[in-house]
Amino acid sequence: MKNIIVASTSTLFGGDYLEYLLEDLEELYKDVNDILFIPYARPDGISHDLYTEKVGVAFKRIGKSVKGIHEFKHPKDAIKNCHAIFVGGGNTFVLVNELQTNNLIEPIKTAISTGVPYLGTSAGSNICGISMQTTNDMPIVYPTSFDTLGLIPFNINPHYLDIDPKNKHMGESRETRIKEFHHFNNQTVIGLREGSFLRVNGDIIMLKGPHSARIFRPDKTPYELKTNHILKVSN
Repeated sequence: MKNIIVASTSTLFGGDYLEYLLEDLEELYKDVNDILFIPYARPDGISHDLYTEKVGVAFKRIGKSVKGIHEFKHPKDAIKNCHAIFVGGGNTFVLVNELQTNNLIEPIKTAISTGVPYLGTSAGSNICGISMQTTNDMPIVYPTSFDTLGLIPFNINPHYLDIDPKNKHMGESRETRIKEFHHFNNQTVIGLREGSFLRVNGDIIMLKGPHSARIFRPDKTPYELKTNHILKVSN
C-alpha cells in the first residue's frame, strides 16, 4: 500500500529545513530507523554529500538516520534494500535525468508499491505525478523522457503562486502556464501552495496543511480543494 507525503516545499520562510513537516514525518516513518536520501536534484548546485548532511541534521531531530544513495556502489540495490525513501528538492530536470541514467524509476515505483514510505519535496514531489512537465525549473539538462513515477494520477505544480493584481511583473502566472500545458495534455494539475502537502495512504489522497490547493482540469474552470479534504480526480 502506498504511504507517501507529497510536499510543495522543504522549508517555510523563517523556518529550519523540514521543520514544519517533522510531526507528520514522525508518523510517516514511524516503523523505520534509516532513510535512503536521493540528493540528485542538487538545489543551488550543492554537492550530494553536503545535501545529505543537511537532511541528516533535520531527521536527527526525530531520531532517524540518513544515508545518501550516491554512497552506494549499486544504487538499484540501495533502493531494493531500503526501508524508507526521501527525494529532496532542486532542479527536476537534473533529478529525472539522474534517475533515468541510473535506471531507478522502476525500482522506486516497485519499492513504494510494497509499502516503503516515501517523502518528496519540490522536485521530489514533481516526480510523483504522471510527468514532470508542470515543474517550475529550467531545463538545464535533457532527460530521455518527461514521464515520472506516476504514483498519483495527476501532475503537481509545487510552490504554486496566486495571481497578485498589485504585482507589476508582466511574465506569465502559474495559472497561465498550466493553461498552456492543457493545450497539449489532458491530466489534472494540482497547484500546491507553500506549507501544504498531499498525504497518500493507498488510494486515498488527502490535502493537508494550512492552505487550499488549486485544481486545474482541461477545459474546466479551476477550483479550490480545502485542506483536510480528500482529492477525487476525474478528467
